[in-house]
Amino acid sequence: MAVTLDEQLLEILACPSPDHAPLRPGSPDDPQADALTCTSCGRVFPVRDGIPVLLLDEAVSTDAPEGERDDADADGA
Repeated sequence: MAVTLDEQLLEILACPSPDHAPLRPGSPDDPQADALTCTSCGRVFPVRDGIPVLLLDEAVSTDAPEGERDDADADGA
């Protein structure tokens, strides 16, 4: 199921890492995932019960900018 957040909320939300880049719905592997992906660092943040969990400890790092993911790095962080 794809993330369905209000467009205004999605415009305001940003990655909590120091670069504060915008987030986009979905994950690099699954555009329909209940997640938000940072457009800069590529971290994937879960969305649980419609609420984005924007904690760096909860994010999965893809170790690739712009959401480009290498399968060798799929173990997460």
